[in-house]
Amino acid sequence: MYKRFIRPFLFLIHPETVHHIIVFIVRFVFRIPGLKPLLGKIYGINDKRLNRELLGLHFTNPVGLAAGFDKNASFFKEFGAFGFGFIEIGTVTPLGQPGNPKPRLFRIPRDLGLINRMGFNNLGLDEAIRKLRNKPEGLIIGGNIGKNTATPNEKAVDDYARCFEGLYPVVDYFVVNVSCPNISDLSELQDKEMLKGILIRLSDMRSSMARKKPILVKISPDLNSDQIDDVLELISLTGMDGIVATNTTIQRENLTSGTEMIKKIGQGGLSGKPLRQRSTEIIKYITEKTKGNLTIIGVGGIMSPEDAVEKIQAGAGLLQIYTGFIYEGPGIVKRINKALSEKIHNHHIG
Repeated sequence: MYKRFIRPFLFLIHPETVHHIIVFIVRFVFRIPGLKPLLGKIYGINDKRLNRELLGLHFTNPVGLAAGFDKNASFFKEFGAFGFGFIEIGTVTPLGQPGNPKPRLFRIPRDLGLINRMGFNNLGLDEAIRKLRNKPEGLIIGGNIGKNTATPNEKAVDDYARCFEGLYPVVDYFVVNVSCPNISDLSELQDKEMLKGILIRLSDMRSSMARKKPILVKISPDLNSDQIDDVLELISLTGMDGIVATNTTIQRENLTSGTEMIKKIGQGGLSGKPLRQRSTEIIKYITEKTKGNLTIIGVGGIMSPEDAVEKIQAGAGLLQIYTGFIYEGPGIVKRINKALSEKIHNHHIG
């Protein structure tokens, strides 16, 4: 129904406008008494085989909503009813910022992809904290943190520390986002010394907290093997708990969409089906390098249950979707979970 009737209509409208429309509709509909539990029954799946004990947390299933969809922690409660095992909010920066000029979000339907250059548009740390204080029991929330665009890289560590401290009481895990291609010079923070400074600071702060909460690092698919090795070395050195593989890519290889169309869109991070193979390659590489001892959240190009199974078989313990949710609709979460349950039942995956 979604792909045949709803998606064609939505795709007539600019994607960023559609995002706001969907959020408005979901919020409105959820005010109707009894509808939230009904949707939970339609889209949810209660299967203990899908339970995961990772990062010191209990996940009812391994499929999460990736950061970028709920930037301001505005509708995580509503979208939790679509069967997600966890939701990652953000990227949150200390101060609210408008992001990059519009238009900044583009569909490339022939390739089942999106190109975005949003630029960490969000309402800021204080607004996220306010909304997350009402987090419902049992819903795992991750906090994706970054620096303000105006903050120079030499002071970026202070932005990450501020977000970390502020969100610590209201989220269950953290993701350090140093890999978004839409913030000027942000990728430099993946360089060994800069990243080391950020991770050491967060590790020191965490050591003073009453409860240890997991910290993961989100990496770019455009890193080479040596750069990935550097990140893994720092994760081990600083006691980080996992890695999110991967963010969007600046590459434009093997697209079937017209060259002129892609050139007209311009810069931005590419997500969706074109990212699937590279993301899986990196997951497999990290799994082999760490002998499977590092928790990996696999994200990038999951457009079908088969794509999800591929990520798990490559070594991901958890998954996240974003572009697949837009192209396939909310039913994709249940389809993925059913496929994973069948594979577990048949002992094809653990």
